Amino acid sequence: MTPQFRKLCLAAAVSLMALSGPALAHAAAKPPSARVLTQRPTYSNVSVSPDGKHIVAIVSEDGKASFVAVWDTGAMDKQPVMMGAEEGSTLMGASFIKNDRILITMQKPWTFGSYKTHIRRSRITDFEPTRGAKKMLDLAGKDDPSVRASIVSRLPLDPRNILVNVEGDYFKMDVYTGAQERVYRGSEKYGYTFDSNGEVRLRRSVDFENGQIYFLIELKNPKTGEFEPHFKYFGKDRDPVEVVGYSKDPNIVYISASQGQDKVGIYTYDIAQKKILEPLFQHKMFESTGVIQSMAKDDYLDIVGYSYDAERTNEYWEKGSARGAQLDSLNKAIRGLTGSKTTRVPWIDPASGDQANVSVVDGAATDIQAWSDDMKVVIAVKSGPKQPPEFYLIKDGKSSLFGKSRASIDIASLGDTRLVQYAARDGLRIPGILTTPPASFGTGPFPTIILPHGGPWARDHMEWDVSGWTQYFASRGYAVLQPQFRGSMGWGRKLWTAGDSEWGQKMQDDKDDGAKWLIDEKIADPKRIAMFGYSYGGYAALAATIRPNGLYQCAVSGAGGSLADMKKATAESRLLREFQRPFVGGLDAIQAAGEAKIPIFLYHGDRDTIVDIKDSLRFINGLKAAGKPYKWLEIKDMGHGYATMTPDMMETQLVEIEKFFQNECKPGGL
Repeated sequence: MTPQFRKLCLAAAVSLMALSGPALAHAAAKPPSARVLTQRPTYSNVSVSPDGKHIVAIVSEDGKASFVAVWDTGAMDKQPVMMGAEEGSTLMGASFIKNDRILITMQKPWTFGSYKTHIRRSRITDFEPTRGAKKMLDLAGKDDPSVRASIVSRLPLDPRNILVNVEGDYFKMDVYTGAQERVYRGSEKYGYTFDSNGEVRLRRSVDFENGQIYFLIELKNPKTGEFEPHFKYFGKDRDPVEVVGYSKDPNIVYISASQGQDKVGIYTYDIAQKKILEPLFQHKMFESTGVIQSMAKDDYLDIVGYSYDAERTNEYWEKGSARGAQLDSLNKAIRGLTGSKTTRVPWIDPASGDQANVSVVDGAATDIQAWSDDMKVVIAVKSGPKQPPEFYLIKDGKSSLFGKSRASIDIASLGDTRLVQYAARDGLRIPGILTTPPASFGTGPFPTIILPHGGPWARDHMEWDVSGWTQYFASRGYAVLQPQFRGSMGWGRKLWTAGDSEWGQKMQDDKDDGAKWLIDEKIADPKRIAMFGYSYGGYAALAATIRPNGLYQCAVSGAGGSLADMKKATAESRLLREFQRPFVGGLDAIQAAGEAKIPIFLYHGDRDTIVDIKDSLRFINGLKAAGKPYKWLEIKDMGHGYATMTPDMMETQLVEIEKFFQNECKPGGL
């Protein structure tokens, strides 16, 4: 570790007063390189111990190698304790499970015969600086990479133990000795949920009735101790109920449900009465996602807030709770200090057609993300589409900048992002996230990229893009539209279900209609539009080459798959796979590869266990047979998700896509 990096860690907290000063005029800023955008952040995973005495973060000096760093909050001017990953592994996460114990998660490539994937290992360690070599305890209880283990609960009221799942069975694990005691035997038929006290409270199963898949949630009767059925819903109805929290009363749980409405809300549920009681939290225009409960002894399990998905994931602090009111007050104060702003935008609900002006982030938002039990130490993060995360420390009522994730990026070089809506050809309102180039590129029209998300049961948020895809191209003069096409989750049931079996059809129309809207708005140059997507977005890019719309000059498909394979392998999670399977249908682009009308660049990782690399190769074979132009890149050791991608892999994607746009998309480049 270099002396400069030690200084960086020592200077983790600086006064907010130092951030103020005269505004500087900027000329056209130089766009960030692919390497700068995709390297590992200088600071990430920042959190505080329950007793407030320590802060943990993952830090990186060179953007490639990462370390776990632990600071003493009573001596922030002292060198933090530093710990590295095991050889061949990458640090993925670090968090406190007890005041003096940290869970460190690492990942590395793993090959078993011809099967190539990535595995994660979780270790528990102390951070005592005088001990020298740390004693690492494996969560699985043994050093065997094939054994799956995960934390079920950190058991906040238990000073020694946590609850872990090892190969489907549940164990109480002593975090000081590593000793494990089985407390519950798992089952192939059921999935179980435990509360934060380590008590099993729920079991879930999947079955079929008259050929229709259904999901059954059973809750434990607090009087008899027996599981009883409470929620049974069929996949075709697309009206799931989820338990999102447990109260101090064993008869009361908190659920998310739609209750016949388009948007999910949070409700109280009475187990004895088998009755949904009053709504706890609802948003008229957006989906509620969960409850935030205190884990501190003094107000254990009290609800302090709720989360909901709008343009981003938002928190609403429950001001009727003492801790919630304190969090709300702190959040407002730190937003003021960091210059976070909101703005009002007109919004039309896709389901009801109701109109309202909704509050959304203007540039970046600052949010409380971690706090000590006594609220004397709080961590906040400022982040947005053109704002790499910055972390702030609030200690004893005083605020300071803890660290910046990507201090070398000049945000003046980045594009501006806003929440938009447009009408699909059948009138359905489609949300979108639009990023336009910096002002130095003029007012447009711009070369444009239509960037559909993966899933497709997923959605985009107005947040910092860890892939670098959006801002890399916006900073170089491209407009980027992320259409929230029908089939996207998180915007309400109507938009979600409208995509059923419409792959490559109405789902694709929504993307094309977004491109047409940008042309009408004089944002997109009609002769310079491409589609680029990854996973399901990669499939959409394949479909774009085949459909006879003439909108796109070229397409880029990352890990795009066939309809048949996606129908049987839509996710590694059996629950999601079975839930989504009946609604996958439409155009199988791979079968029609020979009909491609525009150049395409395909890339895929050879360790992808979600979408087989053979799908991309099959599309290429169809292109070859028809004499159609293409570019191909196989990325060694890359899996499917971002977590399996090294900075070099992510940098390669950006550089190679840009080369394709400039040199092979069409004569003269995109």
